[in-house]
Amino acid sequence: MFVYIMANNRPTLYTGVTDSLVRRVQEHKKDKIEGFTKKYQLHKLVYFEVGETPIAAIIREKQIKDMNRNEKLKMIHEFNPTFRDVYKDILKM
Repeated sequence: MFVYIMANNRPTLYTGVTDSLVRRVQEHKKDKIEGFTKKYQLHKLVYFEVGETPIAAIIREKQIKDMNRNEKLKMIHEFNPTFRDVYKDILKM
C-alpha cells in the first residue's frame, strides 16, 4: 500500500492511498478520475511512502491530511527538494 501526494505547479496538493501506485498515478495523469485532481490538473507525483499494511497506510494518509499546508510542503521538500515529478522513479521500482 502507498500513500502519495499529487500536485500541480501552484502547488495545489492532493493526498491519497492506493495498492497500485503506478496505476493510480497514471489515472491521475490521464484525468480518468472525476473530481479534485482532474479539476486542478494534479499530474505530478511529488511524494510517496510505503505503508506496511493497508490499515497503516490509511492511518498515515489521515495524518498527512490533518497536516497544515506548510507542514505538507516541508515534508515534500525533505523527500523531493526540487518538487519534481517522481513518477519515472517509481517505474524503476
